[in-house]
Amino acid sequence: MSDGSPFPYVDPAAIRTGLHYLDLAGIFAFSMSGALTAVRKRFDIFGVLVLGGVTAVGGGSIRDTLTGNALPLFLQDETYLWVALLGSLLAFSFGERLARFERTISFFDTIGLALFAASGALLGVRLGLGPLGVTFVGMLSGVGGGIIRDLLAAQVPEVMYRNDQLYATAAALGAIMVYFIHPYFGDLETQLLASALVVVVRWISRRGWVRLPVRRLPQSD
Repeated sequence: MSDGSPFPYVDPAAIRTGLHYLDLAGIFAFSMSGALTAVRKRFDIFGVLVLGGVTAVGGGSIRDTLTGNALPLFLQDETYLWVALLGSLLAFSFGERLARFERTISFFDTIGLALFAASGALLGVRLGLGPLGVTFVGMLSGVGGGIIRDLLAAQVPEVMYRNDQLYATAAALGAIMVYFIHPYFGDLETQLLASALVVVVRWISRRGWVRLPVRRLPQSD
């Protein structure tokens, strides 16, 4: 079936299913990231499950609250919570091995950031927000869970000072990409392309090829 579009026809039900599984993948990735942070901080199993859970659903909850959803998505569909618990339990079970590898934690965190920044931006597009609104909603969806994770783990949120590893900036770039390419691509393709951009920006920054400027004031007595 074709409607003149250069892109192949995809059944809307398949698109919704694909988007749902991408959201679940983001939940799993963020729960692993939060739980691994808890393992490194020597939290007990309850603390690991809590930190993994809030990392997974925190950004989406803030997004849903700001955009006026009656209930956050994870309360409407408990599959999200089960996936978050699964990711947290896996991190607790194998945390001693995984926590030795900084790249493992960063990988899960980057995947979650990318998927949620794109899905949050898609929601902003559906709500008819402008470019700044879409960017803000997408960025907040991506970084909200990580900010809550760092605060509960008694850490300064990395988005505030890691100028050599673009994080919130990467999420914002992915979100604004959603706004501009959505008229030409379907939801699924848009989320995948924007997520890929976030991953690429994160990778480039981790290689040390780009960083944000920092303003330093003179020390005072």
